[in-house]
Amino acid sequence: MDKSQRKSAPPVVPRHVAIIMDGNNRWAKKRLLPGVAGHKAGVDAVRAVIEVCAESGVEVLTLFAFSSENWQRPADEVSALMELFLSALRREVRRLNENGIRLRIIGDRSRFHPELQAAMADAEAMTAAQNRFVLQVAANYGGQWDITQAAQRLAREVQEGRLQPEDISAERLQRCLVTAEAPLPDLCIRTGGEHRISNFLLWQLAYAELYFSDLFWPDFKHDAMRKALSDFSMRQRRFGKTSEQIDAEARV
Repeated sequence: MDKSQRKSAPPVVPRHVAIIMDGNNRWAKKRLLPGVAGHKAGVDAVRAVIEVCAESGVEVLTLFAFSSENWQRPADEVSALMELFLSALRREVRRLNENGIRLRIIGDRSRFHPELQAAMADAEAMTAAQNRFVLQVAANYGGQWDITQAAQRLAREVQEGRLQPEDISAERLQRCLVTAEAPLPDLCIRTGGEHRISNFLLWQLAYAELYFSDLFWPDFKHDAMRKALSDFSMRQRRFGKTSEQIDAEARV
């Protein structure tokens, strides 16, 4: 059999993709529109990315929707974002459910309006039985907050005598993070041209591949997502090992 007849190896697909959706405001400013217009336009990019991930075999997609630092933005923008979040939840949850997608919302919900908290709980309950794909939305989330709340949970166990300090391990702490149900992210994408992770999944991204796109989030659609997945498939993930070790393991 010659090379042209050989089947090519299937592409390596990340189990878990995490995305920092950046550039909505700059997209709107470039078009002389209010900032919230960029966030509304970004909803189409969310749909596109979900479609590509689901069709490609990605198991979990985590989107950084609202960070714990975003409360510092102008009050009118925060209010508009909350309204958009509420309307998107109510509008999109039925579509997620019909497509076998389970929704999980991670972060500290206590600061959100009770109506929004109720909508989050209702959306999660409606999609709880779905298992084709998991969509995690990080809302009022921060990586430092996540590690802190995990440490507090372990401290309470020690205080109550159910855990010894020397029994605290990286694995045990990881099980206390809000993402404990999901595999660790394999790929983290940031749009908008910035090259930082901005307090997103600090613990979980320790060995993730990073991919940065100059596109503003509303412009990050199907082709851009497929390009990011293709780039990931060509990378060699070593987890501290050498390239020679990885190559030898692949030949076994």
